[in-house]
Order: sequence, then C-alpha cells, then structure tokens
Amino acid sequence: MLAVIYSLTASNAYAQIADYIYPHFSDPTYSNYGTVGLIQMPSARMHPGGTVGFTWTHADPYLRGSIMGHPFDWFEASYQYTDVNNFLYSDSPEFSGKQSYKDKSFDAKFRIIKERALIPQVAVGFRDFGGSALFAAEYIVASKLIGNVDFTLGLGFGTISNKNIINPLARLDSRFKSRDRNVLSDTQGGEINFGKFFGGEKAGLFGGVEIFLPKLNGTRLKIEYDTTNYLEDGEGYLPVSQDGKFNYSFVYPISKNFHVKIGYVRNNTLSFGFSIAGDYGQRNSTLITKNDPPAKIENAEIFRKIVNAEKAENLYKSSLSVLRENNLYLQTANVDENRYEITFSQSKYLNNAQALGRMANILNEISPDVIEEFSLVTINADQSMFAVDIPRAGYNLYKEAKKTDALLEEVRIYKPDPKQHLDHDYRPQPILPSFMYKISPAIRSQIGGPDGFYFGDLSLSIHSETLIKKNFNIMAVASVGLINNFDELKLASDSIIPHVRTDIVSYLKASKKSHITRLQANYFGNPYKSIYTKISAGIFEPMFAGYGGEILYKPFGQSFGIGAEIWKVKQRSYRQLFRFRDYETVTGHMNFYYREPRSRVLFHLRGGRYLAEDSGFTFNVSRDFKSGLNMGVFFSLTDISKAEFGEGSFDKGFFFNLPIQLFFQEYSRGQTGFGLRPLTRDGAQFLVHAQNLWSTTYQANEAQIINEWDGFYD
Repeated sequence: MLAVIYSLTASNAYAQIADYIYPHFSDPTYSNYGTVGLIQMPSARMHPGGTVGFTWTHADPYLRGSIMGHPFDWFEASYQYTDVNNFLYSDSPEFSGKQSYKDKSFDAKFRIIKERALIPQVAVGFRDFGGSALFAAEYIVASKLIGNVDFTLGLGFGTISNKNIINPLARLDSRFKSRDRNVLSDTQGGEINFGKFFGGEKAGLFGGVEIFLPKLNGTRLKIEYDTTNYLEDGEGYLPVSQDGKFNYSFVYPISKNFHVKIGYVRNNTLSFGFSIAGDYGQRNSTLITKNDPPAKIENAEIFRKIVNAEKAENLYKSSLSVLRENNLYLQTANVDENRYEITFSQSKYLNNAQALGRMANILNEISPDVIEEFSLVTINADQSMFAVDIPRAGYNLYKEAKKTDALLEEVRIYKPDPKQHLDHDYRPQPILPSFMYKISPAIRSQIGGPDGFYFGDLSLSIHSETLIKKNFNIMAVASVGLINNFDELKLASDSIIPHVRTDIVSYLKASKKSHITRLQANYFGNPYKSIYTKISAGIFEPMFAGYGGEILYKPFGQSFGIGAEIWKVKQRSYRQLFRFRDYETVTGHMNFYYREPRSRVLFHLRGGRYLAEDSGFTFNVSRDFKSGLNMGVFFSLTDISKAEFGEGSFDKGFFFNLPIQLFFQEYSRGQTGFGLRPLTRDGAQFLVHAQNLWSTTYQANEAQIINEWDGFYD
C-alpha cells in the first residue's frame, strides 16, 4: 500500500506550477466508499484503462481506505479496508482489547452502455461481493452529462436499498423476490452468495448531480439522494443514525491527480478525505521526467574511419565497448558482406523495441558506410528470443520524424535458429563466474488482523546474481532487520489442513532480525526452436525449498504457451535460514497461457496439485500496459471443502505490478508488486519461484514487438 501511495503522489511533488492543468469534467472523482461515484452512491463513470488510484475517507463511524485498479475503460476493481469504530473486533478483550472492527471487501463495476449524444452511460456494479458481506450491495446506474452537470440515477439492492420502490426485477423472475441473508454470523467470510444478487422484494431508487465549477479551479459540487439502509447496515449488524437522506460534498483539485473533499452526510455527520489517481498505463507515463536519451557517441567519425569491412575485428571490439557503456551487452557478432549481425542481452528496458532502437542508434553511429543492414537478435538466459532485420537507410530516413510505423513496414521480425549465433566469427568470452548485487530498503507488512491494524518491519535487502554460465545462474535475496513490531502479533493459524501459508505470523516473528528469502540456482535450455526448459534447486521463497523443473512450448508468432512444472519441496523453519520442518510434498501443475496481442490481456490457467496437497485449478486474468504497469485478478477452486478451507471459502484476489522506472530518471526493467486477498489461507497455494519460463520467454512473439514498436526511437 505504501508503494502505491508513493507512486501516485510523487507526480504531484515534482509537478511544475506552470504546468498545472485544471481537470476536465470528464475526469471522474471518487466517492466516500472508495469507488468512482457521487458521495455515498455510485455512478456509471469510469477512469480510463491503466488508471491506479487510492482514496482515504472518514465519515463516522467509518474510516475507509481503498485501492482501485482500472484494467479497461469498461471495468473497475477495488479493494476496501474499513475501520468500523462502533463495533469491537472480538468479544475477547485480552486478545483484541478495544480494537474496533476491521472489514475487507472487494468491489467491481462494469460499463454495459457507453455514453452517446442522447444515450446515458450505464453500468452494473457489485459491492463487497467477496468479503464479509457487511456492505454487500448491487446496483444498476446511469449517468448523463449535460453541460457542466452530470446527472446520475440508479437502482440499488442490498445495503444501498432503503426499499422505497418495488423491485422491478421481481416481475421478471420470482427468484428476485427474496434476498438470502449473508451476515457475519452465518457465512464464511469471502464466500460469494450468487443467490442474493439483485434480490429483495423492494429496492432503492437513488440519484444525484455533480456540478463542475471551472471558475472555482475545477471544484465540484455533489448532491445526492442516499438510499443506504443505515439502520440495517450489514443486514442488522451495524446500525448508524440517519437524520436525512440528502448528502452534500465539495471536491477540490489540488492537482490533476490529487483531490481533497469535504461533505455532510446523513444530515448529522461531517465527512472529509482525499483521493489520488493517475493514468500510468501509457508508454510515456512517468512520475519523474526521464533524463535518459539515446546515446550520442563521442568521436563517432573517428570510429567510422578506424572501423571498416576489412577490419571487422575492430568493429566487433568497438561495438562491444560502446554498447556496454549503454547497458547493452554484445554476445556474438558477425559481418556478412553488407550485413552486420549481433546477438545481445539487456536488463534495462521494459520496452524491447526501445532496446532495439538504442542498439540501432549506436551501431548506425560507429559502423562503416558499407554496412547496409543490422540484424539484431535478443538473447535471454542464452536463449534466442527474436530477431529483427533493420535496413540502415530506412532507419536514417525515418529517424528525425520518428516515423516508427513507416520503419516497421521495412523491417523483418522472425525467430532465429537457436544455434545460429554459435557460427558467428566474434564470440567474446566473458569472465565467469560474474557477480552482481544491489542493496535496497524492504518492507514486510501485515494489515488488518484481529490483533492490530498494522504490523510491519523495515529491513535492508541484499539482492545478488551470480552468473556461472550464460544459461546458469544463482539468485539470492537476504535481509537484515532494522525495526519492527512483530512481537505484538498474536493470531495463530486455525487451519485444519497443512499449514503452508497460515503460519505467516510465526515466520514473521522468528525472522525479524535477519532471514534468507531466496537462494535459487537456475539452468535454462532451448533444446528445440519453440521448447524451453528450466531446472532449479535451492530456497525458492520464505516458506519452501527444494528442487524441480519446468518445460514450456512457446511457438514464435503465436500468442499461446503450454507448459508443465513439478517440484519436490520441504517446508523451511520459521527462522528462514537453513533449517527445515517436517512437512514435505510434491507439487506440480499444467499451465496454459494465452495473451491477446491487441488488448495485451493474459489468460493463465493452471491446474494440478498445490502445496497443501489439494488439487484443482487457478484462473488468472491480467493486463499489461505499455508503461510496464500490470494488473489482474485471480481465483482458485480445489477439492477441499469450504469447511476445510476456512474463512474465505476459496482463494481469490487482485494484484498490481508497478514499473520501477516510474520513480527514476533512467529506464529500468524492474517492477514492484503487491497482491490483495481477503484472507490468507492454506488452500490453493502454489510454489513461488523466480524466473518462470513464461516471464522469461513471452517477448518471443512478433505481435509483442509490433505492439511496442512505437517506442523504437525513444
């Protein structure tokens, strides 16, 4: 959560006053509930795909923080964490003391009709559908912009129904006439009760307006009719007084991405809060202006005089040196008449087309005039991913105007022979083994447990990689603790199946001084053109170590991959050093991947045996953006019963991966990610290991290169 807040606020810290732009009315704002909407009520508005947001609101008795992701223009997903100060967490004062109740919930909203000249935008949404159901509700809502006023009218069910009209859906089907109870006392929190959706003899008709005031710096005035059933909030659990059904709020833009708000709700309560949101999905999305232009080669003319076709060795050595200075690493090279062939690796650019452009820029500057074509082959773990043939004349013709589309018509993208580079004349032998490392701060967190709101530690994390051979590496991550409050953790696992994840409290408390997160050796292979392999052994993650392997069939030019993995693992001791506990198992899965090239949506289906020896499948849908941002949702179903799984009923959640280059002036391939799920349980848990084959090879796809090609001249 801290990473998200930092990433979203950093843009404001570095914004220039002169560059300030008042937000357009088309830019939606967030409700007190934490989703795009009015004040308490939702609207049909959506942020563009690639937007990430955070909101914080206090409207007694609720203190609510929300994280939102908008993977598509038509879909909004959000995670709410609510402190309910008029209800205790438990009846055991020695356990939770006077701590108020904490609630986690997931929301989703789908646009079903896009706004047109005479047609309103229409959306359908679900509140708290995967949590405790304390705020469970559904709605159908329409919004229409007329001038500077946005009108909203909706029909609410569940906790946003004050039952002021007959449920019109009940006339269509009798199942909508009743609404199954799903409260804290009779549900496994996290179970999705489809039988209650849009149900109830009566519903709530709500509405409101949002007035845009451009002469007041883009301030918005919101007025709404609130149909939240506060007297029966949480279906009888948390009654809240309400003296009026109209709510009022002002939203003031500090900047385009940062808003503060103050309101008056229920005719008896002052509310206030803020929201931060930004579209970080675009290719040039950045929080800090990049100061990392394509290299200008000093003494380029001298290079070109020294280097010529007759002295190819000079060309090879010059290329090796200049490329290395720009974080591009020549692996092999060969001059074939007027064609300069190079295989290279790089660990700097998320956009592979941008890496190709930087390569072409350097080679164009230092190569003799006789060279008419560059053939660039990308290597990863000593495996050839793809090749691009770039005509030199075309590169120079379109460079000034950055006409990437025109250049794309002249290049050739293909899968090279895996062994082709072995025939190259120039094959510099690196000094192996080589060792690389970095030291950075790291945070581990536990949020929202019954024994306290926040537990965490701050440590120094040491990441290292030792390259034994080009296709054989050892990765290590170790941490030294600086400060923590893990000693205050009390909650023990109540799981009745093997404790493969729910002993997290014991792991955190025992490893607070120092621990080893990973010590993993990997050997990669590419025995055939479209088949990739990996064998790994060591410490894979905080809780498990062992050995195993993975195989992937990933044909070039196709958007799918089929693979399998199997692992023999043993549970690590709580101390997270080199001792082990008694539990060991074999886990493995079949994997099917499909990445739709236009939308950049990845569908990942895995099926097999999980760490707790349950069997089933996990379905993962994610979308990556040109900036490197990635977000997605997942759920798992296995053969263990709801009672065996425990609270939550089944595993589900969503996740974000933010590109590190958002925060720095230079480009970087690194990402920082986090996942959110209602509860940590032992069912449907799979082994986490570094450098899985799909992430290593997904770039071996013509459609992927074409999709990124607009960054070639960057």
